[in-house]
Amino acid sequence: MKQSKNFLEFIPRRVDKYKWEQDEEGNVTIFVENKGAFNRAAQKILKKPKVSQIHLQGIGNFVWPLIDGETNILDLGTKVKEHFGEDAEPLYERLSEYMKMLESYGFIELAPEKP
Repeated sequence: MKQSKNFLEFIPRRVDKYKWEQDEEGNVTIFVENKGAFNRAAQKILKKPKVSQIHLQGIGNFVWPLIDGETNILDLGTKVKEHFGEDAEPLYERLSEYMKMLESYGFIELAPEKP
C-alpha cells in the first residue's frame, strides 16, 4: 500500500535562475528576466522592461529568505508563528497556498522530505 505524503513535510527550494534581494526594511524583490521573441517585441514596441520586478508582501517577505532547500513547510510555519503570532492564522492554510502559488509561477520547486 502506497502511503501519501503530507504536503507540510515537503521541502521548498528556490529556483536558481531568479535573482532576488532584500532591502533594509525586509522587503523582498524577485527579478524575472523577460526572454523570448514575444518579450523582445513587447520591449521594443510597448517599452516593456527586460527585467520585471516582483515585490513580495507580508509574510512572503519573511518566508522567502528562509527557503533554503532543507527546511520543510511545517518548520517554516513554526518560524512564521514565532514571528507573527496570531496574525499568521490560519497559518498552514495560508502558507500551503502561498507555496503552491510560488511553485505555479516557477519561483520554487517542492520536493518530498527525504526518508
